[in-house]
Amino acid sequence: MSSILTNTSAMVALQTLKGINSGLAKTQAEISTGKSVGSAKDNAAIWAISRVMESDVKGFKGISDSLALGESTVAVARQASETITDLLTAMKGKIVAAQEDNVDRAKLQADVDAIVDQITSVVGAAQFNGLNLVNGAVSSADVLASLDRDASGNVTASSITVTAQNLSTGSYVTNDVFSASTAGVISTDADTFVLSLDQGGGSDDITIANGTNAWAAGDKITMRIGDKTASYTISANDVDSGNNTIADLIAVGMKNAIDALNISGLTVDYDSGTVGTLVFTNDGSADLSVSGQYTNASSGGLGALASIDVSSASNATAALGTIETLIGTAVDAAAAFGSVEGRIETQAEFISMLSDSMKAGIGALVDADMEEASARLQALQTQQQLGIQALSIANQQPQNILALFR
Repeated sequence: MSSILTNTSAMVALQTLKGINSGLAKTQAEISTGKSVGSAKDNAAIWAISRVMESDVKGFKGISDSLALGESTVAVARQASETITDLLTAMKGKIVAAQEDNVDRAKLQADVDAIVDQITSVVGAAQFNGLNLVNGAVSSADVLASLDRDASGNVTASSITVTAQNLSTGSYVTNDVFSASTAGVISTDADTFVLSLDQGGGSDDITIANGTNAWAAGDKITMRIGDKTASYTISANDVDSGNNTIADLIAVGMKNAIDALNISGLTVDYDSGTVGTLVFTNDGSADLSVSGQYTNASSGGLGALASIDVSSASNATAALGTIETLIGTAVDAAAAFGSVEGRIETQAEFISMLSDSMKAGIGALVDADMEEASARLQALQTQQQLGIQALSIANQQPQNILALFR
């Protein structure tokens, strides 16, 4: 039956053409964006999975930066440890030379002291972005290494712990401040002090005390007067002399060291009536400040460096055993840093490969198959042309009904 009110053929042709146009639009979108799943409406489940994976990839980019920072920090500490090992090895050569009787031990001692100063400089400079793993300031540091997601979607961070290695030559204590006319006291319990001496007769006392803990060989007292520095390092012989005598020996040693600086107008007197006391008088034409600091040799991993003395045959023999221990400490530190640096490097490589794998997985989920899309586009374009022709033929059918009335 033919009808001029209802053209079923045209309706079918039109619906077919709409379906072809919809498929054509989707295929064109895939070709232009390169994705078969560009939004949640395309495939909600796949889109959600890809978004979570993309966020993890961004997180791993931050992990890579953290590992790079950690690796650089550990590399600086390892290099410092290796440098210190080389310096200690050079010092061992000086100590071995001091075992011979026919040598100038004073010059060898000067060389040893210079190497100690160089080691102290290396330890102080071995920092990266403010973090120093060899000066004893920190015990450990964590390097962010991974983000772990479980089956429930919970994310936890994991880290690589880097154990610091104390290669310092001592521990410096700070913070106590003394003004003029107030006696400064420095002991094994504390202190750093600053003493102000006015020009034209300003005077004050500094007392070397024993403190709660006993002085030990290698402990060092340093005083800075103006822009000059004097120091005294306690020897094993000082320790053997007894508590009160140690304070007096330190006081006398500091007086001699300060006198050797030849500071204009400054007089330092040893007060034999009070244990460990020095009296400072400034008769010069400029104000002077005196600051002091105590260095605890035993607190640093290389604290025993301060006690190395090759000025006599017996001390040189003792120093030989000490230097072997110190070299072992430095070697162990370098090995520890090298091990953890290798671990961080391996983790960084793994994170890089993991990120690449995740990107490939995301691509497999949402990227369009361009070969298939191209073939489908040509097929749909052909179908579209045929659909248009079919709709045109269907729309002409009512015109044929006119022939029945001619």
